[in-house]
Amino acid sequence: MNDCIFCKIIVGDIPSNILYQDELLVAFPDLNPTAKMHILVVPKNHQANVSILAAENPKTLQRLVSVSQNLANQFANGDYRLIFNTGSTVGQSVFHVHAHVVGGETLPE
Repeated sequence: MNDCIFCKIIVGDIPSNILYQDELLVAFPDLNPTAKMHILVVPKNHQANVSILAAENPKTLQRLVSVSQNLANQFANGDYRLIFNTGSTVGQSVFHVHAHVVGGETLPE
């Protein structure tokens, strides 16, 4: 996708502090963190939301959850909240599926 910011990060057109990368995923800090640890985990294959990812690439979704746990182990003693926004009315602003891995402190319910 030519105008997708995450696609541009994935191919290196936009520099980012890459915390993790493999053949399926890339992870980097959120530019506007809402907690001490706020990492985005993004599939390299462009899909609009997590429902599409689950239907078309369940292996990638499974790997995303595993990587999220590993990042939480590394940066937040293993505790984390995993958030997917699907749709503009609930906060999705980049329409390339991505997980927010949030933690590192006590979060409100």
